[in-house]
Amino acid sequence: MPEFLTELFSSNEIFTATTLMVYWDGLVTTVHLVFLSLILGLFLAVPLAIMRTSKNPLINGPVWLFTYVFRGTPLLIQLYIIYYGIAQIHGIQQTFWWDIFREAFYPALLAFTLNTAAYTTEIIRGAIVATPNGEIEAAKAYGMNWAMRMRRIVLPSAARRAVQAYSNEVIFMLHSSAIASVVTLMDLTGAARVIYSRFYAPFDAFIFVALIYMVLTFILVFVFRKLENHLLRHQRPVSS
Repeated sequence: MPEFLTELFSSNEIFTATTLMVYWDGLVTTVHLVFLSLILGLFLAVPLAIMRTSKNPLINGPVWLFTYVFRGTPLLIQLYIIYYGIAQIHGIQQTFWWDIFREAFYPALLAFTLNTAAYTTEIIRGAIVATPNGEIEAAKAYGMNWAMRMRRIVLPSAARRAVQAYSNEVIFMLHSSAIASVVTLMDLTGAARVIYSRFYAPFDAFIFVALIYMVLTFILVFVFRKLENHLLRHQRPVSS
């Protein structure tokens, strides 16, 4: 093990059972937030991407505006607007929505979901547009209607082209989740700040969290590499 890592983990004050539980709680919150954001964002992005490819401006235009706004502004600003802005909605504090959004997790989840949905929409849209015309014409020749072509030909083909770009979006969202602590959410970065304030050891606390983020990133890279190999297995040369 490198010398600086040996010195890092040899600190008995920083890495006790109590402090490790703080890190663990932060890790669970981060994984929970990122996973839900990506799942919800993907479910939003697929129909939005299909709408984005429409030639009708009444269908295409609102989706373009949504993606333009959320891709054109910083995620941190979006998080601030949603976190502080929801409380300013007239009458919301007298509804059940306030019981949900008064907790920091749900405004952060909403901001992250909308942000990743905007980026994923454009990723999928580009993959749909890149579908070879030959595949579409062949599907038409078989008598498939628009919905069947989209379900059986276009979207599966687009998924194979989009998986690499989407893996970058997933990693980006993992790293972006570090800003969630600015709205009092106790994620990994928030846990590091707690340990730093308690022991005045910023180097140890933040280096340890950086290592956790690196491990999570390597896991995601491995998973998406396996997924990409699976989706593109038909392109591998057949051994004689």
